[in-house]
Amino acid sequence: MRQKWLYWNNASRKWLWLVVIIGLVASIPVISDRVQTESSAKKVELVFNYRGLLDISAYQAHPQDFMNEQLTRLKDAGVTTMAVFESTLDELRKTRRLMVYNGQDLANLTKNVIPSNENYTYVLFTSEENAQTYTPIIEQTFADRQIPVVPWEYEGRSGLILQTPPENANMQPLQPDPVAVKMLRDKGFYILPRISDSVPYSQESMERLLTFFEQNGVTRILFDGDAVKGYNDNAEMKSLDQFAQLLNKHNIGLAAIENLKKPQSGFQTLAYKTDYNVTRLYSLSDGDANLDVDTIADRFVLATKDRNIRMLYMNASPSRNTAKAMITDPIENLINSLGEPGHAVERMAKHGFELGQAEAFTVKDSSIQRYAKLVALVGAIAMIALMVSYFIPLLTLIAFVVALVGSAGLFLLKPTLLEQGIALLVAIAAPTIAMVLAVRTVNYQQQRQPDASAGRRLKQTLVLYVRTSILSFLAVPFVIALLNSITYSLVINQFRGVSLLHFAPMALVAIYIVFYRGSGSFSIKKIKEMLRMPINVLMVVLALVAAIVGYYYLSRTGNSGSVTPLEMFLRTTLEDTFGVRPRFKEFMLGHPLFIVGVFAALKYRKVIFVLIIAAIGQLSMVDTFAHIHTPAVLSLIRGVMGLGLGLIFGIIAVGVWQVAEGCWKKWSPLLKS
Repeated sequence: MRQKWLYWNNASRKWLWLVVIIGLVASIPVISDRVQTESSAKKVELVFNYRGLLDISAYQAHPQDFMNEQLTRLKDAGVTTMAVFESTLDELRKTRRLMVYNGQDLANLTKNVIPSNENYTYVLFTSEENAQTYTPIIEQTFADRQIPVVPWEYEGRSGLILQTPPENANMQPLQPDPVAVKMLRDKGFYILPRISDSVPYSQESMERLLTFFEQNGVTRILFDGDAVKGYNDNAEMKSLDQFAQLLNKHNIGLAAIENLKKPQSGFQTLAYKTDYNVTRLYSLSDGDANLDVDTIADRFVLATKDRNIRMLYMNASPSRNTAKAMITDPIENLINSLGEPGHAVERMAKHGFELGQAEAFTVKDSSIQRYAKLVALVGAIAMIALMVSYFIPLLTLIAFVVALVGSAGLFLLKPTLLEQGIALLVAIAAPTIAMVLAVRTVNYQQQRQPDASAGRRLKQTLVLYVRTSILSFLAVPFVIALLNSITYSLVINQFRGVSLLHFAPMALVAIYIVFYRGSGSFSIKKIKEMLRMPINVLMVVLALVAAIVGYYYLSRTGNSGSVTPLEMFLRTTLEDTFGVRPRFKEFMLGHPLFIVGVFAALKYRKVIFVLIIAAIGQLSMVDTFAHIHTPAVLSLIRGVMGLGLGLIFGIIAVGVWQVAEGCWKKWSPLLKS
């Protein structure tokens, strides 16, 4: 009975491969939809922090002249948009719209005794025009906070008394400065408002504010702080629903800041309710604004080209430079990064981008996509079952059926978990199968022709290199099809399990080589032999080295990994030379090691263990496509380039091996004697 069951499980591999092929064909329309979606938005918006510019101008002898000059320079450099925060009394004071006094200031001003029981804020406007503009804004804002406001006048100038301490008054957010907005609009800038959730939500206030934004050409909002507008009151007021309705009514979308430590609370909900009218934004910090011009330009170009980012946000702030005995700022540095010598704007144009207001991607969702994704899901499950078949053949059919049933249940309960789970497993399965079949082929060829010539071994190696890479690439269409959603492109949802993907195929290949090589089935005898094996110092040292290398390798995965200065130089060189940067662990490590490892293992049986590390190249190719925010076409180019460069370095490594082998044969007898 067991033999018959084993026979049917082994025979099932043929039709499982057929299911895989059908799934690959079904993924084609989904891939086409994704490529069309990614090419639907080509406008890049360069945003400058107006508040930072305001802070810098406050340290100048002639603030207004400085402001006008820098705005003109930024506009000429390519900056399209100014980020305008909610105003405060302090900000209006810096722009000379008004003056703010406390009780002591008022006593000094009027030469009277300070009030004994009043700790109020006194606002005096610098002109009657400013009084007419800002009085309604201040009165409405403080009325919403239930803070009394009464008129006040001093020496013929209009003012207001805010019956709250200055410390509290200065914290109240007002609508963005309408005079500043008009001035920036007149100079040709778009406006990107930044609003916070620091005060209770009011539908009436937001209606007035969004109407003001729409009248001034605003198409997108960037939230300030750790929550979106309306989040704190959502439990009681359903304020996110109300705010989303206003955003849709006024055709205003959202901007999502890349790589926040924690996503802004409520952003995912608001994005969903606005039909994902979202654009990703890269923010260059105040400190990074002082980086080398070329470094800043590289960041901007890579953000747009490699990460589907369409808004580049520049911060700038004044700093005390004791060496020069003056207040300095990074504006000149930023302008040089956009123009000459950084050429960021020119380089982005070469990749097909143009400056303007950023637009959300137009999602291509063909009518066949839902059914195609379902077929691709079944194909991915077949691939996972095939992986199981090479380790536990008896469970092949069971694994396939159980996975189908479990997927049906997850599809109803947690579809996101289903697509991510199957995508992760198929991303592990394909390179694992490819490497297992490579190990089998090497064993077969080595036993069949142990003394094959170097030329024949090189030919066999290159054929196996191509075959293995194609098999690994089979995971890519499934990953794309299963994770084809705008939420992944916008990094609202993220593909989980990157560390497991970088480790599991190598571990499975190691298990196969140690326990399955030769017989093709699991051997208890080998476990007993390993348990009885004496441990020596060399083995301990090798284990420690492997642990350190493994830790470093895993620490380099994801976005948090750091790079050395040499690697950064090589990255920039490759980017400038080819326009796309292939991954180092593919063309410098995994692929060359695979080629030289297979070439040597065809003659020396024990060298096969090198393929455990060589699996890095195969799994890395698949992992590249798991970064959904990277355009699929660019990922494909990167993978193919990695294979090509890896082939070149691999052939060079084979040549070095041949020379080293010849030298060893010639000189080892002399060393022994």
